[in-house]
Parts: sequence; C-alpha cells; structure tokens
Amino acid sequence: MSAFSPHSWAGIDDVVIVGGGLAGLFCALKLAPRPVSVLAAAPIGKGASSAWAQAGIAAAVSEGDTIEKHFQDTVAAGAGIVDEKIAHSMIAEGPARIEDLLSYGVPFDRDLEGRLALSREAAHSEKRVVGVRGDMAGQAIMETLIATVHKTPSIRLLEGYVVEKILTEGRYVSGVVARPDMGKSKSRLAFPTRAVVLCSGGIGHLYSVTTNPGQSRGGGTGMAAQAGAVIADPEFVQFHPTAINVGRDPAPLATEALRGDGAVLVNEAGHRFMADLHRDAELAPRDVVARGIFTEVQAGRGAFLDATKAIGDHFAERFPTVYRYCREAGIDPVSQPIPVVPAAHYHMGGVLTDADGRTTLDGLWAAGEVTSTGAHGANRLASNSLLEAVVFAGRIAEDIQGLLPASKCDNWASPADESDDVVTESDSPQMQRLRKTMSACAGVVRDRGGLTSAARTIAELEETNRKARFGNMLTTAKMVVAGALQREESRGGHYRADMPEARNEWQRRTYLSLSDADRIIANAAEKVAA
Repeated sequence: MSAFSPHSWAGIDDVVIVGGGLAGLFCALKLAPRPVSVLAAAPIGKGASSAWAQAGIAAAVSEGDTIEKHFQDTVAAGAGIVDEKIAHSMIAEGPARIEDLLSYGVPFDRDLEGRLALSREAAHSEKRVVGVRGDMAGQAIMETLIATVHKTPSIRLLEGYVVEKILTEGRYVSGVVARPDMGKSKSRLAFPTRAVVLCSGGIGHLYSVTTNPGQSRGGGTGMAAQAGAVIADPEFVQFHPTAINVGRDPAPLATEALRGDGAVLVNEAGHRFMADLHRDAELAPRDVVARGIFTEVQAGRGAFLDATKAIGDHFAERFPTVYRYCREAGIDPVSQPIPVVPAAHYHMGGVLTDADGRTTLDGLWAAGEVTSTGAHGANRLASNSLLEAVVFAGRIAEDIQGLLPASKCDNWASPADESDDVVTESDSPQMQRLRKTMSACAGVVRDRGGLTSAARTIAELEETNRKARFGNMLTTAKMVVAGALQREESRGGHYRADMPEARNEWQRRTYLSLSDADRIIANAAEKVAA
C-alpha cells in the first residue's frame, strides 16, 4: 500500500523518481527542498538490491590510497571498455559522497582512532571499501536514508506502485503509468511529469539463480527501450561467484569480504582450485572466480567457501548476515565450508546515460543499476556499484535543478486503464521458462548454439504475450541475448566458450536500440527454425 493516498494531494510534483533504492532515495534527498514523488514497487527498503549489498562502498579515503589507484583498478577490472572519463570523475567524487552519507548518519565502521575502517575486496590494490559491521553496509545505508526521507517533507513516498510504462510525447518523456497495491490492483494510474528519474534496479530475477530481490526483473530497462532509449552493453552480466547454494530463491550471498579476509575456495576433495587458475586465486576478478566455481559445480566436484581457518570463531561477530544465512540453512560456517554457486548479481549494461545521468530521451534521467554509464566496462569492480549510484543520483539532482529551476505542479495521477495483468506471488509458467532459459543459455558460460536457442524461446514467448510487465522483462532479456550474440568474443562478464579470447575489434561498447535487438533476435530465431 502507498504511504500516501493519491486523493490527499491536489497536484503531483514535476519530478517523479521510479525506484526506492539507494539511487532513488539519494536523488530525492539531493533535490530537497524541491517537491518530488518516489514510486517504489515494494515497501521502502524491501525490494531494493541496495539493502542487500553486504560489503560497502569503494572510495579512496585512506592515507595510502589515491584516486588514481582506484581508477586504475576500475579500468583493469573493466576489461578494456571502461569509459575512462566517466570512471575517473565518478571515483574523484567518492570521498565527498561518503561525507554526504556520514552527514545523514550512516554508521560506517571506524578504527580505534576514529578513522573509517576499510576492507579490501577482489581486484582492489588497496583497502578502500567502507562498510558497516562487516557485511551490513547496504542495510545500514538504506535504513539511514529511509529515516531521513521520512523526515523530509518535500518527498512524497508512494510505496507499492509498480511502474509499467514510460509515457512519451514525441521525443519527450511526459510521465509514467503505474499499478498500485504492490501491482495487484487491476487499475493503473498515469502520472504526468516534466522529469522522470529511472532508478528501478537490475535484472537478476531474469535468471533462475540470482542474489537479487524479486523486483529486479529488468522492467526499467525494458520500459526505457520500448520508449525509444538506447541500451548500452546489455550482454555484460556479472555473476557473483559465491551465492550460498542451498536452493533458496533468491540465493543468499556470501560476501566477497570473506575472501578478502582469507576464506578460500575448495572442491569436495578439499582442493583449492582457484590457485590453479589465477595468480590472485580467490581475489581474482569476479568473472574469473565465477567461471572457476561454475566449472567445479558442472563437473560434479562442488564448490565450497572455507572460512574455518581464516575467520573461524569470529564469524558471527564479523559477518553476522552471512552467519545467519548459513545457520538458517543448517550450516555452521565456523566449522564447515559453505556450499557456493555463481548467481546473477549485477548488470553492467542498461540504459545509456551521460555524465549527468541523462538518457537519450529528453526528460528521462537514470541512475543506479538500471543504467550503463560506462564506469564499469565489461566487469564491475567490487563495491563500485553503490558509489556509482550515489554519484550519479547527486548529479541528476543538480542537473534537474539547473534545467528546471522552478517547480511546477500538474494534475495528480489520473486513471489510465484496467487490466488483469496483476503481480502474483509466484512466477508464471512463462516467467519460469524465461528464467531457466537465461540461466542455461545466457549465463556464466555462453555459446552461439545456446544463445540462438534463447533467441527462439524469447521470440516464442513474445508471440503469445499480451502483458505489459512481462513484455518489459522479455525486452530486457532480448537485449542481453542480442548483445551476447553480436559480441563474438569473450570479455569481462561476457564469456563465450566458442570464442574464449578477447578480440581487438570488439574493444568497444555496445549500443542497441529495440529495433536493433529485434533484428538480431529474429535472424537467430529463423536459423533455429530452419
């Protein structure tokens, strides 16, 4: 249910933020005291991946660290296609954004001398991850921002509004259409606005094994593509190497900080297999570790994260969230290795934005995981995602204030239409089929045969689908598969077993319109049919 009744307001603000995660709330706070409305699909803090982020925010704030070191690590992880200007400017703003969060009251860990306590994660050359109690950063940040939002009178928080469509008039975005009551209402409402800020999250739930909440189904990317926005780098999906393999959906996460503190990966025979695959072993880039674990699991040898020696009796104190997940599954991580499996975790691709968060559609800005700023390249450096969210959310607020200096109210949300396309508690058979297809054919390891099969499945599902929300998800899945088919190489989070090497001619970003993706998918589907 919404925190406010539509009937209690005479007008709607001219800025509507879609999404109640870190990017959406930070943008709303940065826009204050300008009136804004935040449409959140779930109760605030419950449906956002931000709240589930365990490790923290990467920022060069220690005495021995520098902006340049952080930048070089980001570029190295991004496998040759990082937009270096974007990445450098993002990293340079990191310390200031940490100060913003501290000013809101985020209780970042400190050492005995009162300095921020920092941890190191995979592919970082320095300790630069600012966290809270080992693995509670996302939850603590969100709880603090939510409390601040509730105390900010300029922010109208509408919970349980599932946005299903971006409205346009020519090349201008004119509003959104949302379904109230957690998406269970048959009625939909149109929200007119002069500015839409899309902060709707990622695509993890398009895969059968994911660490993301159920709301992360790629709806925002799909809506934007259907409205005409350019989608960048959709093929680059990051699979977190160490989801806890206990059959839960979504899969609970064993934070990378465990490996940063010395936990090792072994198979059921006790062999430390990552030492055979990369000089950094468990601290290799995420895509390398994910493929290493995937290979062990596929071969029937299993994969386990062993923290018994490095962390042992201190586990519950240092990593309370992971400890709770393990105990709920009947695992004692103090004395037992934790079974792990790669899971869809983060999308480096998404709606193309510039340095100010502007998309290719006038009136549409975007921040957070729904975007592709170019800062991550082909493979996100650990803990750069929360940094990206706050940096670009802040820039969007500044950009909107400059472009639309005077707030203007339009009519409140009006009825749009009615339909039976309501949100259900469990996945439909069509959604289950899509998720299985994406994991099997567009997952950790891909090849042309699997991707072509995925294209055919998506084409078949589109032929019978008449539902807007599932159509958004199909559109995003189509973008991922089309990008993966088109990119005939392996790079970062995109690994093709039939083309395992990076190729110089593909050291560039991908830019796709919906018509581009339609053409690629149609051609692939026709080849399967033939």
